Amino acid sequence: MKAVVIDTNVGVVANGCSSHADQDCVLACIQAIREAHDAGLVLIDDASCFWSEYKKYFSFAGQPGIADRFFLWLTQNMANPDRCRQIHITPTSDSRVFAEFPDDPQLQSFDPADRMFVAVALASGLTPSILNAVDPGWWQHRAALGSQGVKIEFLCPQHMK
Repeated sequence: MKAVVIDTNVGVVANGCSSHADQDCVLACIQAIREAHDAGLVLIDDASCFWSEYKKYFSFAGQPGIADRFFLWLTQNMANPDRCRQIHITPTSDSRVFAEFPDDPQLQSFDPADRMFVAVALASGLTPSILNAVDPGWWQHRAALGSQGVKIEFLCPQHMK
């Protein structure tokens, strides 16, 4: 079972709501969400940071898009550790935002809103892939994140060049 952390932009693209994504990218995001839904282990935080972010973009009704269905599934499976694991991360008052985020000068400009995904991935101890679609910040920081043990899966590499 593949453990994944899903950046919000993957769902936005899968739902067809990103002007930055071509059709191949949309299909790759749909496939990644289906795989996570059908046979994956989805990692989120235990303080509802992911939840708060996802609910800004996805519908509790589970429609009209695949990411909305995924959000409904996640809501129903949050307490099922075989499908979803809630990982503890520690908020801080410093620029790292979470204690689990690496204190690395090369990551100072990494988007604070995306640091929760990195914190969960590192705190999980499972070496999950963080799924990214069209956010170039992940690409720009891939070497520094990789040196910290963060594994990023670029679903739409054609948009990272």
